[in-house]
Parts: sequence; C-alpha cells; structure tokens
Amino acid sequence: MFDKKKIEEGIRLLLEGIGENPDREGLKDTPDRVARMYEELCSGMNMSPKEHLSKTFTCDNENVVIEKDITFYSTCEHHLMPFYGKVHIAYIPNGKVVGISKLARTVEVYARRLQIQEQMTNQIAKALEKYLGAKGVLVMAQAEHMCMSARGIKKPGSKTVTFASTGVFEEDRNLRSDVLSIFRDGQ
Repeated sequence: MFDKKKIEEGIRLLLEGIGENPDREGLKDTPDRVARMYEELCSGMNMSPKEHLSKTFTCDNENVVIEKDITFYSTCEHHLMPFYGKVHIAYIPNGKVVGISKLARTVEVYARRLQIQEQMTNQIAKALEKYLGAKGVLVMAQAEHMCMSARGIKKPGSKTVTFASTGVFEEDRNLRSDVLSIFRDGQ
C-alpha cells in the first residue's frame, strides 16, 4: 500500500542526511514532488497483467505476432535509480490474440515497480503465456541502467540485454533465432 506521508518524511531525512536544508526555497516542496513521482513510478505494484490480457479476439492464424520497440522506464530495486530501454515481444497465438496496445500495457505493469531487468523480462513472458495461452513467447529487453552510467563504473551507453522464452521458442531454435534477428535488426 502506497504511503505518501512516509515517503515525504524519508525524503526530508535524506535531504538532511546529505547536508541540505529541506526548508529552503528550492527544496521546500521536494518531498511532496518525490512522493508523487514514486507513486507514478511504482504504479505497477497495484496492477495485474490479467486486466490487460483478458480481452482477446479469436484468431485461427498461428503465425508469429511481434511487437517491437516498446519503450519502458523502470526503477532498479538495488539503487532506486532508473533503467530504461525497449522491450520486444513475439508470441504464437493459440486460437486468440490480444490488442497490440495490451502488450505495451503489460510491459508497464512490470516496469512500473521496483525491479530488476532479468525478472521483468521473465514476468512479461510468463504473463503472456499464462493469460493468452500462447504456444510460445519470446521477450527481449534492452536497457541502459543509470546505476552503471551515472555512478559506480560510469559507463554511459552500455546496454544490458535479457531474454525470456517459453513453448515453441524453446523447442524450435531456428524460429527463435529468426525472431531474435528481427528484434536486433529493426526489420
């Protein structure tokens, strides 16, 4: 359950802890702004992919459906810093498809949480498998992590790439390879 008051108190303590005066003009409203920001950034905590993936359409086609370049923004649970990038999704229908905007909404459900990229990628794939009954799902996420770019090792522009696959994408390596090449090459 989201507790705005606790976040505001925590941000005041953080500001004091780094040697700032939380009552100075530029920081006076910062605890409220940060609390509202985290309410938005963590809005996926109270959402389920089921609400987006339950509206399906009958489809007798069993060809691959691909939605590429779904932009996402998430927050690393280790440093509370952003990571952001693109998710690519492929699935093979099993008698039903979902509206393509629902794929992006499913990404948002998991991206809008304190998260690690590896887990998010797997959660998206498992949700599509579970709620669509897809014959196979392949998800690839590419992201830049600010905890790598702005602090620590300071390597801006580096990308972390994660994959998750189920069903026929596990069984048919040629199909998996073909779809991954589409993900990578932007075709």
